[in-house]
Amino acid sequence: MTETVLEVRDLVKHFPVNLSIVQRAFLGNVAVHAVDGVSFALQEGEILGLVGESGSGKTTVGRTVLRLLEPSQGTIRYRGTDITHMKEKTLRPMRRKMQMIFQDPHVALNPAMTIGQSIADPLIIHESAEANEARTAALRMMTEVGLSPAEQLYGKYPADLSGGQKQRAVIARAMILNPELIVADEPVAMLDMSIRAKILELLLDLRRRYQLAFLFITHDLATAKFVCDRIAIMYLGRIVETGPSATIFRDPKHPYTRALIAAIPVPEPGRPRAGVLPRGEIPDAINPPAGCRFHPRCPSVLPTCGWEGRDFIDYLEQRRLDATKAQADETVIGVPEDWRADGLRAWRRT
Repeated sequence: MTETVLEVRDLVKHFPVNLSIVQRAFLGNVAVHAVDGVSFALQEGEILGLVGESGSGKTTVGRTVLRLLEPSQGTIRYRGTDITHMKEKTLRPMRRKMQMIFQDPHVALNPAMTIGQSIADPLIIHESAEANEARTAALRMMTEVGLSPAEQLYGKYPADLSGGQKQRAVIARAMILNPELIVADEPVAMLDMSIRAKILELLLDLRRRYQLAFLFITHDLATAKFVCDRIAIMYLGRIVETGPSATIFRDPKHPYTRALIAAIPVPEPGRPRAGVLPRGEIPDAINPPAGCRFHPRCPSVLPTCGWEGRDFIDYLEQRRLDATKAQADETVIGVPEDWRADGLRAWRRT
């Protein structure tokens, strides 16, 4: 039976807005509601996709669960241990087991350090490894992630590498400490289309070999379908729907989920598109709407959708939905039938 690696309950992260004395007198304390009440659990060997538009709060969730940002409220448990407000000195030994793959490999690596030094450095910092020992481990990890020939690339600087090679180096640095949890923040968003599938295949291979738990953050729902075991849809600081990847596509409940699926490009220009686009603009995160935050833009809105304090609606298959009205659709919206069994091979066709 797999164990729970990460458990997040009612996570909140607000960023205070700097105001003048006069503004504060009229407006009081003002904050950006980046994350508001997010809950999920992540098992050993599982990939959970956190999907949403830019500004939905998904990157803030990833950074907060790793304690790179301090949570405003809520609980974060790593293997049953509450790390929400754990002091840095106590948390430090756990950090080696929780790593992050950053979105932009061009800025994630120190330009003044060689690739080998960047990969070996965590061993020296966290395990006080000798230089030769760290070098040997780094060379082995470089080969494992496809940075070959490792001996030649070890002394290269980031400027000498391609974007794909840099991202492999970022992955090697995250893996060098043998982590159990990896937060992958848009790991292929900055890469050429020809490289993306190879990097995704590498992440899946590492998951299989090491039983890693991944929090896979992306704005691309099509990519999440082929990589993730479960998908959580995030909108304006809240998770609106969670479920197994196949179920999310086959039977999307929340109107926002349906809108995202309908927006996925398909390689058939004449194919009719199901679903409707949201109305208007995304509300201000400083003053988000009450109730379901999608309701001001929702084509299926009901008067009760704006009620605050509603409980989540629980569904079979361990799905959660933040909406008052949910209409099931029996078709897979926006995804050609022949894609479903082809995995990443089909993903490349985009």
